Amino acid sequence: MRTALVLLFLFALASVPGSLVPQRGVSDPMVAQRFAADPELARWLDRLWLFDVFKAPWFAAVYLLLFVSLIGCLVPRALAHAKELRRKPPPAPRNLGRLPHHAELAAEADLAGAVKLLRRRRFRVVEGPGWLAAEKGRAGETGNLIFHLSLVGLLIAFGLGGTYGYRGNVLLVEGNQFANTVSGFDRYIPGTRVGGLEPFTITLDRFEVSYIAQGDKRGQATDYAARLKVTDRPGAAPRDFTLKVNEPLDVNGTMTYLLGNGYAPVFKVLDGRGQVAFDGPVPCLVEQLRTFTSGCVIKVPDARPTQLGILARFLPTELNGVSVFPGAANPVVQVYAAFTGDLGMGSGRPQSVYQLTADRLKPVLMGSVRPLAPGERLALPGGVGSVQFTGLRKWITLQIAYDPFRPLALASAVAATLGLTLSLTVRRRRIWVRGAEVGGLTRTGGANFPAEFAGIVKELHP
Repeated sequence: MRTALVLLFLFALASVPGSLVPQRGVSDPMVAQRFAADPELARWLDRLWLFDVFKAPWFAAVYLLLFVSLIGCLVPRALAHAKELRRKPPPAPRNLGRLPHHAELAAEADLAGAVKLLRRRRFRVVEGPGWLAAEKGRAGETGNLIFHLSLVGLLIAFGLGGTYGYRGNVLLVEGNQFANTVSGFDRYIPGTRVGGLEPFTITLDRFEVSYIAQGDKRGQATDYAARLKVTDRPGAAPRDFTLKVNEPLDVNGTMTYLLGNGYAPVFKVLDGRGQVAFDGPVPCLVEQLRTFTSGCVIKVPDARPTQLGILARFLPTELNGVSVFPGAANPVVQVYAAFTGDLGMGSGRPQSVYQLTADRLKPVLMGSVRPLAPGERLALPGGVGSVQFTGLRKWITLQIAYDPFRPLALASAVAATLGLTLSLTVRRRRIWVRGAEVGGLTRTGGANFPAEFAGIVKELHP
């Protein structure tokens, strides 16, 4: 048991980095931001698996050791408890006056009446020559075993869920649609025995955020709501659904959760030949959560005669060159760098959409220029093209997960709660009656036993 408790503490301690460090598959934009802000530190964190805590070998080692320790602890305790359940209460001690709880009756107790009284109070009663012994509270140890067995059930449910289920992440911009297929995910993590995916589609009509406008908490979000159109299966009629943080979408057991959000300014980029090389929304990575100042990377591989890369900063409510509120009250875009050359997108090597690889790029603009309001255009130096801020949309990140063993996990959690409740509230206690004496003993210091003992003694008085 001591080993299991130590491992349980280590398991909880090992889970802490998963809350402090952004995790892949949950907060991919935040992971990308860490690499952009401090690449060297991020690489060390990655080597230690701190961006994938719950898939780390050291986390799995603690998990498996806890699993083995719990089973090794539970098997002998369960066998011992099974024997204890069949064991009769021990005979009355010779001297009841030495017990922690003791009372003298005015006359000898009616043992037959005492048996009925104690059995009515759900004691297990054994009679002897001139005495009786009663015991109650073995459900406390039963609850303890149920609690620990439920922990094993939870571990099994998590393991099977990871084997037969899957999860994935997708970034969805207002007006765009997501189909639940492998190719539709930005990041897809399947189990080793996952089957087919539920064939539903999601369209993000709009995303709404409510902010506090005044006072010390100005700018704090109070509600998030993603208005979706959901098609449960091919050919079915779309239905409206409002996705919120604690109100996931459930499509035949596949759960969709709202994770994050941000802005996606719409840009129109003309190349050096005056042709439209890019026209669409660009999801921008949030740099300051309080004001939602966001960094935007615009990659234009179709620009001619040379490819374009543009770095910009989006300010939702601009005032004197900075954003002062996360809501889009006065949205502007600050273009602060532009490059020409090879973006490296044709090399086959993966790259982040939130970063420019500057190895083969030549800067043509360095330093902020006049902010662009919606509809305004900026001509890039050297006649390489222009960029126009044409509109604004929002984006959300979703986690889509399927776990066929969620019912087992839920049942285990409920059983663990009930077992822990029994373990903490039920105390094992014994009562003996011999002649005019009554003695009582509680093995685990139950706080209510003195009152219970006094009530029994009162009813035993002739």
